[in-house]
Amino acid sequence: MGGALGLAGLLGVLWWSLFGLKPYDISPAELQARYALPAPAPLRVERRAGDGHSEELVLHSFDGSQAVGRIVYPSDPAIATQPFPLLIGLHAMGRAHQRWWSESFKGRPTLEQTHRITEAALAQGYAVMAIDARLHGLRKDAKGPASKLMWDLHLWGAREPYERMLIDTVRDHRLLLDWVLTQPSRFDARRIAVAGYSMGGQLALLWGGLDARIRAIAAIVPPHVDDKVAAVSPQRLLAGLADKRVWLLTADDDEHASAAQNQALYEALPTADKKHLRFAGNHLLPPSYVAQLQGWLP
Repeated sequence: MGGALGLAGLLGVLWWSLFGLKPYDISPAELQARYALPAPAPLRVERRAGDGHSEELVLHSFDGSQAVGRIVYPSDPAIATQPFPLLIGLHAMGRAHQRWWSESFKGRPTLEQTHRITEAALAQGYAVMAIDARLHGLRKDAKGPASKLMWDLHLWGAREPYERMLIDTVRDHRLLLDWVLTQPSRFDARRIAVAGYSMGGQLALLWGGLDARIRAIAAIVPPHVDDKVAAVSPQRLLAGLADKRVWLLTADDDEHASAAQNQALYEALPTADKKHLRFAGNHLLPPSYVAQLQGWLP
């Protein structure tokens, strides 16, 4: 018995030395370089007809990949006035951009309620845009779902594919925003907000910390991410949020971030224009959370 336990302990030490994730450091200059676009970055977005109040989008990104998405405009003529303020939605891991428009997709309900955030924004005169993250939606990899990256990350210490998925997704969105700002008669560059759920919340903090054009961020149950994957840890980019509106929505029994970790993240936000909304329960917030976002949009 003792020999078996000793062998198990030895194997555990060996696994940790070979595959265990360990913190690492990354300089601000290296971080900016990882998220930078090629100079000059290509800029091509196709707009395809929708239902009269929406358009389908295809972003041709910096590396030749394509991201499919959609933009929806207010339908009420009393508030549908241009240039539109803009909300850009970022979906959760394993989801797709459709979760920002529909209460269900492929027979599965949108439990994160992001479609209701879209409804509220449209009612306030905002246009709402979302595209698929890397390895999601029509960008899925034939080798397996994006969630496999998390398995490989924690079991084999394969951090590079996970970091690359998130970094390149942020780069896609920076390029998309470049396109948005080529149309000043259509979009109001002074009122651009970003909201994201779970992985999308993490992306919202990363992108908001990098891009001065974003004025408001709603990070909804972002996972706790530390220096084991420093390049995609929001804590590394918090300084860029200093002059922005940042609302953090968290759950007290979230399996991906403890209440103490969430509180520490909130306290570290360098902006005076911030708010922390806490909810009982786990990573899936109650549907009523959407109403608590009233007043967040600039």
